[in-house]
Amino acid sequence: MTRSGFVALAGRPNVGKSTLVNAIVGGKVAIVSDRPQTTRRAIRGVRTDEDRQIVLVDLPGVQRPRDALTERMAGRVRQELEGSDAALLVLNGEQGVGPGDRYIAQTLIDAEAPVAIAVNKVDRLHRAATVAVLQAAAELEVGEDIFPISARTGKGVPALVEYLAELMPVGPFMFSAQAISDQPLAVLLAELVREAVIRRTFQELPHAVEAIVEEVEHPREGLVRVRALIWVESESQKGIVVGAGGRMIKAIGSAARREIERELECHVHLDLSVRVRRDWRGDEGLLDRLGIM
Repeated sequence: MTRSGFVALAGRPNVGKSTLVNAIVGGKVAIVSDRPQTTRRAIRGVRTDEDRQIVLVDLPGVQRPRDALTERMAGRVRQELEGSDAALLVLNGEQGVGPGDRYIAQTLIDAEAPVAIAVNKVDRLHRAATVAVLQAAAELEVGEDIFPISARTGKGVPALVEYLAELMPVGPFMFSAQAISDQPLAVLLAELVREAVIRRTFQELPHAVEAIVEEVEHPREGLVRVRALIWVESESQKGIVVGAGGRMIKAIGSAARREIERELECHVHLDLSVRVRRDWRGDEGLLDRLGIM
């Protein structure tokens, strides 16, 4: 008998949902950044253990919609929550429980699926602070099980995985036992490029950047050629990404290439270009092309 189902991860931006998904599946399926609101799509990570399979849905951080992009992100959150077998509310232990967490918790109370809470980043807290944030989490009155964890170090994650696996309904696996994600390769590689941009333009560049992989070629065994395009919304932002003398785009390319090589396990030639597309976050057609539904 096998069990298989979906777990939706809900939480404010920058609570560590992507890091937690990567830790549970044992591979990189979601990009990670200290910058809030990095996740734009509902990314599925797959964890399979003998007779149990958990499909984790890393949802965009819940926030008030500001444009077509964030409106789509909010809609995807609602849709994924409705279709999940369980929900996991992820809290940032360092920041404590705030109004945003209470808002999300209220949304989850109305959901039919069972809910658990993971209090993340407890490795950065002393004992008294940990006790205080766990008490605050209990006062949300959503779900009965609370797990103090560190997605970064793995502390508490095995117990959380065991609990979630028991919530999965009886049924066949939805993905192969070897799969860790349902993302198309081009989307995953584009996300690795975007991660490199965000990490190196943390202070200067807002969330006006997107990446698209336009072509993946295999000219010979052991070598992959990737051609990718970085979108920004203004010439000044393009200047930041390119950098003086092209130094920034070179650093971005080197970092992204290393991550792509780690993912593909072969040598990679990465060709990056930067293009200005004003107000792309409000362009419904482009958002369709980017797969942000």
